[in-house]
Amino acid sequence: MNMSIALPVMVNNTALPSSPNASTERPPVDSQDNWNETLNESKAVAAVYDWSPEIQGVILSSLNYGSFLAPIPSSYMAEVFGTRYLSGTCMFITSVLALFTPLAADTGVTVLIVLRVIQGIVQVVLLTSQYSIWARWAPPQERSQLITIAVAGSVLGCFIIFLVGGYLCQTIGWPCVFYIFGGIGCVCSFLWFAVIYDDPVSHPFISTKEKEYIVCSLAQEGSPPGWSLPTKAMIKSLPLWSILIFYFSDYWHFFVLTSFLPTFITSVLQANIRDSGILSALPFASACICVVPGGLLADFLLSRKILRLNTIRKLFTAIGVLFPAVLFTSVYWVRSSFSTTIAFLTISSAIKSFAQSGALVNFVDIAPRYSALLRALSQIFSYLAGAISPTVNGFLMSQDPELGWRNVFLLSAAVGILGLIFYLIFGQAEVQDWAKCRHAPASERTE
Repeated sequence: MNMSIALPVMVNNTALPSSPNASTERPPVDSQDNWNETLNESKAVAAVYDWSPEIQGVILSSLNYGSFLAPIPSSYMAEVFGTRYLSGTCMFITSVLALFTPLAADTGVTVLIVLRVIQGIVQVVLLTSQYSIWARWAPPQERSQLITIAVAGSVLGCFIIFLVGGYLCQTIGWPCVFYIFGGIGCVCSFLWFAVIYDDPVSHPFISTKEKEYIVCSLAQEGSPPGWSLPTKAMIKSLPLWSILIFYFSDYWHFFVLTSFLPTFITSVLQANIRDSGILSALPFASACICVVPGGLLADFLLSRKILRLNTIRKLFTAIGVLFPAVLFTSVYWVRSSFSTTIAFLTISSAIKSFAQSGALVNFVDIAPRYSALLRALSQIFSYLAGAISPTVNGFLMSQDPELGWRNVFLLSAAVGILGLIFYLIFGQAEVQDWAKCRHAPASERTE
């Protein structure tokens, strides 16, 4: 997220030629003056580079280029070294790499891309290994709520960086974005080691009552699989494929939003970088607010037996795709209205957060024993979208400045709907046969 907010002022010209109808609700002369003032201020305090839109797309995508190497090994590394040590170490490494990003940019674009590739691999290990915690800590009836609270932390991080990053770029220079948030990451890594434990049994402060409740609630889901892996059954599992394909389609939209939203606001809506950061933060604020109530609602519907788990997952997924697709696609045609554009983007992200209680946590339902591994597989598909989406969309905008944004929005909606259709047809929420203990009784609970 640091690069997304800093990139508009790191280069001489990130803005594509904007439509003459853009920003009619705001004085265009004042807006352009604000943007020119932003560029002048940023040049005075930090270096500016001559990077084409294609190079910028590669820089944004490079975080995901090496991601395919890490997810599967990281799930086993979490079992061997423990999530506490593995995640904490990775958090520290990626934070240190953030501190070196300005130096890498000064050295050359190739060095910057290599640094981001390494950083992306470390972040994948960090994100993937954390999910093994939920297999040991989250009771089934509270799983949606707990995971969505954790996801809300990621969304909150995006909100804070966009909210503060634009101001930092305009006042004291874009390198400070990497220095400040890289430093915060280092501090958080030390806090992680102090407060996180791999399971309830090893936690020194948890009450006996709570420990027994968690252990008993997870007992019937089976023990961790160790190194045993039903590879053939997993390859043939359509419910698993439906989740993985949906991850790709959902994260295609996510990377469009995180990579290009500040550029869209500065180039099409003609906002300065400070205002662009604040406005870019609004969609993430709405998502952060709505993601936790979505998890609570899903758990409420399940605990009261109002809807089956399979129905809940598909319903929340459909809501999180269809309504945002309509709003997100409409942004291009309402771009002449500043307030309507921002409203559509904000509402779209709020509704899209419902998918966090749908297909995006479904892998914990179908194979809780392999939750870390399935999270690793889902990360492969999500980061595959991250590697392709910014590059493709950067190419679309460079080829057709007038219709580039329209093509970006339409493609994002189409990818999302195709992923939804596949999930609605083949998705399930029952524990799959290949994910059960071989010695498990026939009466094992599946939801």
